[in-house]
Amino acid sequence: MLRVLVIALFLASSALAQTAPDRGNAGQKPELLWRKLEQTIHEVDRSLDGVLGVAVLDLTSGQTLFLNADELYPTASSIKIAVLAELYRQDQSGSGAKLSDLYTVRQEDLVPDSDIMGGLTPGVTRISNRDLATMVVAVSDNSATNVLIDRVGMQNVNAMLDSLGLHATRLRRKMMDINAAKQGRENVASPRELMQLLEAIYRGKLLNRQASDDLLQMLSTHKDSAFRRGLPDYVRAADKPGELEAVRNDSGIIYAQNHPFVLSVMTTYLRREKDGEDAIAKIARAAWEMFDRLGRASDYGRVVSPANSSTPP
Repeated sequence: MLRVLVIALFLASSALAQTAPDRGNAGQKPELLWRKLEQTIHEVDRSLDGVLGVAVLDLTSGQTLFLNADELYPTASSIKIAVLAELYRQDQSGSGAKLSDLYTVRQEDLVPDSDIMGGLTPGVTRISNRDLATMVVAVSDNSATNVLIDRVGMQNVNAMLDSLGLHATRLRRKMMDINAAKQGRENVASPRELMQLLEAIYRGKLLNRQASDDLLQMLSTHKDSAFRRGLPDYVRAADKPGELEAVRNDSGIIYAQNHPFVLSVMTTYLRREKDGEDAIAKIARAAWEMFDRLGRASDYGRVVSPANSSTPP
């Protein structure tokens, strides 16, 4: 009887081993995709005549990928993410600037690269801080940015960054302040810290859910950016690019289906700025393609498209 029982148990365990899914092997496949993304980023880096920094964060799993991510780069207009975050923080706290506060356009506030503000009538046109913020995102209006910096306070922007543990990212000058830039007062950040700032906004660590969603929706305003050049038109990207001589950047949250992620790509010492733009677009496309597949596939990589999801007769 004992011999029969042992044989039965052995046969049952053998059948279970043959039919149970191999979760270990299934779980390794996404990691192989991450390795391919890393290889692509290194290939882009090798072909770029300049310095490249990248930070990627999977907002679903927390997995990260970094290349030169702790180096400091000139932010150009990407620093405007921090300015807008402080505006929303002050509006939420009820102390300081509010989104609804009104501003009357002044001639002395106008600086170059102000596509909207430059066309308004000084002393007549009145707009809200939220209107200014929209200009900052949609066309990267420098005059609108400088007005908001005055209203929220440069020191408050940096204090907000410190509160999040982001001690390397710094707002040191207003837009188009060439003398400050010549003196070395450059606005700087690392790809890792811009990634962390965007994650803090996304996860509601800085603002409440409503304010976070509103800010990310504003950052999603369709704009000309390196991310947009690499992504399909229908993909949402809450990002802020930046451009200076020899510098191209873009940082934001890309909403791949069921799998959003943060991407920060910064370049400097560029021989040709267009090469920097192309590098950012290639990395954005490669990252989105990976996260898009992860978001639509099973652990084994099977994708069931809507056209194939109906039950057969």
